[in-house]
Amino acid sequence: MIKLYFFTFKKFFKSIWFNRNNYRLKLNLFSPFLQKSRRGTLLHIISLALLISLSTSCNTTEPPSNQTLTLKLEDVSCTEAWVQLTTNNLQLPTTINILKNNSVAQTFSLSKSDTLIYIDSLFPNQTYKFKVALNTTNNPQPTTNEVLAQTMDTTSHNFTWQTFTFGEAGAGSSTLYDVAIIDENNIWAVGEIYMNDSLGNPDPNLYNLIKWDGISWKLERDYYNYQGSNFIAPLHSIFTFAINDVWVGSNQPMRWNGNVWQKWDLLGNIWNGWINKIWASSSNDLYIVGNNGNIAHYQNGSWKKIESGTTSIINDVWGIMDNQSNVVLYCPVSSFFVPGDKKILKIVEYKVDSVTWNRDVRLYSAWAQNENFLYVCGEGVYVNKFGSWSQIDLPSVGTNSVRGNNINDIIVVGDNGFITHFNGVSWKVLSTFSDKGYSKVCIKGDIVAICGNHQGRGIIEIGKRN
Repeated sequence: MIKLYFFTFKKFFKSIWFNRNNYRLKLNLFSPFLQKSRRGTLLHIISLALLISLSTSCNTTEPPSNQTLTLKLEDVSCTEAWVQLTTNNLQLPTTINILKNNSVAQTFSLSKSDTLIYIDSLFPNQTYKFKVALNTTNNPQPTTNEVLAQTMDTTSHNFTWQTFTFGEAGAGSSTLYDVAIIDENNIWAVGEIYMNDSLGNPDPNLYNLIKWDGISWKLERDYYNYQGSNFIAPLHSIFTFAINDVWVGSNQPMRWNGNVWQKWDLLGNIWNGWINKIWASSSNDLYIVGNNGNIAHYQNGSWKKIESGTTSIINDVWGIMDNQSNVVLYCPVSSFFVPGDKKILKIVEYKVDSVTWNRDVRLYSAWAQNENFLYVCGEGVYVNKFGSWSQIDLPSVGTNSVRGNNINDIIVVGDNGFITHFNGVSWKVLSTFSDKGYSKVCIKGDIVAICGNHQGRGIIEIGKRN
């Protein structure tokens, strides 16, 4: 039996030594062992086999066959890119190289199997190729797939402005609360505008809606119905889809369908207070927010209250669609007049949560492009990029509204005539240090509309990008 095992292992040794690239030894090296087979035992042979096996396995430079590295582009701005690195069966921590256009741009230690990598110092309107490789002596190095990133171009800071005022001296203090752009020849704003009658006396019936047709403004009165009677009240919010699909809000919502105003009475268990802002993905999927922590949702012809968890003022609402096609709402909460919550509500599918916000400052407006970028303003202007907050270096002035076309085209307005624009690379202050107070801003394409008040009159600023 020993001879049988001897010749079997002899063949085994031949197979090992003639097939190992790093250990090609001549077969005659075994002769001393073979000659002593009568005095040796099977244990000698087995021990040698195990020693060779362990030695060759410990010194291999081949990576595991199931080791993978995958790279995915998450987002890109004018000067930044975010890529997601996912690894499988990779021993961590390890050192990796980030290759930009086939040259090493960064080297750092990787400690997690899923890591978001931030790449900055890029140039606008350029195409970059990114890849990640292990920083090892392996040849070839294990690498990821290559991803292409096209950085965004900058937008122009240059606008030509027109200014319009509304209301008459002695008639009452006029102001405009919100504005919306349908197109350059259809801009609507809401508020409370007081005029004198034909005899020069203050008209007790205010105007709450004004319309721009590209040439002139038209003042209108939109009455609301309460318990069977029509009343006139200031309008505080507006949201538009088209000339025949416009929503406005006082202490109840109303919709212009091109022929008549549709009206709802939500007072009671559903609503109590002003409607401060409206946002909708469609006319059948609309949200309103307001005082006393009020949030309501319109769908399929009916309204439903959303419990916000706060009794403070909800100043604004902006919505996006997430990767699962769910509506995500961002709602800044705070009051200028009374203490209370200072936070940002995040609402998904009627579930109310809060965005992490640990600063003791008031917030009045929010705007987002997607879940990766969130801008808020109030006592300062702040941006959240991929979960990390930073304050934007701007003059110390109260800011009341932020809106954008994209993350390379954002405008913020506020007190003291403050207007600032972000073009994807830099913020430029377009106007400040005046007695104008801006409440809301809207931007659509190359048109900007700003509303507010100036010396007791309502004001509209229309900017056209050059």
